Amino acid sequence: MRICIYCASSQKSDPAYREAAFELGAILAGEGHTVVFGGSSIGSMGALADGALSKGGTVIGILPRFMADQEWGHQGLTQLELVETMRERKHRLLTDSDAVVALPGGCGTLEELFEAITLKRLGIYLNPIVLLNTRGFFSPLLAFMDQIVGEHFMNPEHVNMWQLATEPSDVLPAIATAPAWNRDARNRAVAR
Repeated sequence: MRICIYCASSQKSDPAYREAAFELGAILAGEGHTVVFGGSSIGSMGALADGALSKGGTVIGILPRFMADQEWGHQGLTQLELVETMRERKHRLLTDSDAVVALPGGCGTLEELFEAITLKRLGIYLNPIVLLNTRGFFSPLLAFMDQIVGEHFMNPEHVNMWQLATEPSDVLPAIATAPAWNRDARNRAVAR
């Protein structure tokens, strides 16, 4: 399985985030899955890649050229694909992925996550989306999503578009048990 991971490059966040990213990378590689991520060598991104590589995993990074020019790219990856824009990076990360996992991160991570959720709501991306809730990071976001449903901007069924994992070891079971989402979601995309 090719699993797209959205995560951060911050090195100032709590070390628990990088530890969880490393553990997740090791778990995914240990189970034979390909990790596709943003290509950076720092923060949770670097930890994720290092974890997967420590188990001999296949790790593909998608990095904008301007970031490579800053020497942000991880040099030990199976493949580092350079793209021209952030938009192209997001498209390449999601293309051919069998699942998306979002780790705690900043505005870039949240933008990627919300794009995946939006595409799923429209029936364009049908695969599982899992939020790794390290240190309860996503709990306020999930409360906000419940408010969005409560205010009728989304239908109650839309909260089934993502699953929550508390620990890295919960991610693969969450992917495996995610409810099916099909193309007729487009017909239910508008909240009524």
